[in-house]
Amino acid sequence: MTTVLYPGSFDPFHNGHREMVETAAYLFDEVVVAAMRNPQKGEPLFSLEDRMALIEESLSHLDNIRVVKFSSLVVHLAKEVGAQFIIKGLRAPSDFENEMAQAQMNLAVSGVHTLFIPSASANSFIASKFVRDIARFGGDVSMLVPEPVAKRLQERYAK
Repeated sequence: MTTVLYPGSFDPFHNGHREMVETAAYLFDEVVVAAMRNPQKGEPLFSLEDRMALIEESLSHLDNIRVVKFSSLVVHLAKEVGAQFIIKGLRAPSDFENEMAQAQMNLAVSGVHTLFIPSASANSFIASKFVRDIARFGGDVSMLVPEPVAKRLQERYAK
């Protein structure tokens, strides 16, 4: 059985994230989606528990995923959950440089390989930061995020 780990802050979880999980769920036996608090990204919009619930709701159509939270090194979590690989999505060529450096570091310190999955062009422009900004100022993000996330964002920013 092949298990892969898909780590991220997912604040909020959007259609690009969902695409990565759906692709991985098709390719591998189990996908562990791991939500984390990233201190480099400032104060989160949603708590870890809320993000986990939104991810689970957004992926309820898949039966080979597991959602966890973590606050350790990604490679330690990969070992803990029995993941043979870490997966990362690439939206644009500019993503590759940073992701490749992380992948090489993870391999060097743990032996865990990273696999890159390119985003479909229909989702390549979506970033959580953009979704947060649009929602905060009353814009419609329903075409950018799964329905449960759109609903929560609308509730959060209702005027």
